[in-house]
Amino acid sequence: MGIVTIDSPPVNALEQQVLDELDQIVTNMPKDVDVVIVTGAGGKAFVAGADIKDFPELKKETGIELVKKGQRIFDKIAALEQPVIAAIDGFALGGGLELALACDIRIASKRSKVGFPEVNLGILPGYGGTQRLPRLIGPGKAKQLIFSGDPLSAEEAKQAGILEEVTEDSPMEKAKELAETIAKRAPLGVRKAKKAIDEGLNTTLEEGLHIEAVAFGELCDTEDKNEGVAAFFEKRQPNFSRK
Repeated sequence: MGIVTIDSPPVNALEQQVLDELDQIVTNMPKDVDVVIVTGAGGKAFVAGADIKDFPELKKETGIELVKKGQRIFDKIAALEQPVIAAIDGFALGGGLELALACDIRIASKRSKVGFPEVNLGILPGYGGTQRLPRLIGPGKAKQLIFSGDPLSAEEAKQAGILEEVTEDSPMEKAKELAETIAKRAPLGVRKAKKAIDEGLNTTLEEGLHIEAVAFGELCDTEDKNEGVAAFFEKRQPNFSRK
């Protein structure tokens, strides 16, 4: 597995250098990494948001430029072939929640809080929050969270559908356990499944079913399909080769 840690004390703000480094890491993610985990260092925050020091001088054009950069990087995370798990311990606010939303699965500690406080600053979520959150939990609940600017507890976020799991244990350990489980499965099958889900959500059910059928057919021509079926009949663990 690959672990990406945001380490920008004291609250892991998304400073421009942090975004640049994240961009490089995601762009150069090795193909043989089966699962990616994104987390924050320090235990206080996953990511507390964008660096507000950048905001006073922003005008229309520089504001658009700023958020387009963040959107592009988060789009790269969402588009990774591998499943991406966010391990959240502490605050995931603003850009931090948007980073988590770009991941496939979100696991958080019970003490964590998530939210979009941007309206308190006279702005709005700009790294994909107004687009990814409604697609995940529906427009009404997303509007309630974004318009109020109020954070949700981890349990509230799970009930809303933002988090998949809330744990009293370390979310990083839970994320690793899930990553290890996924890594034992056929990597090509997992990646095709992710692609079929993501592409299908952006189209009609009919077109999505076609995407699914094509992906299934393509997997039927792989060595991993043959290995998986053989291992099933031989009652042994499969040895997948990514071919």
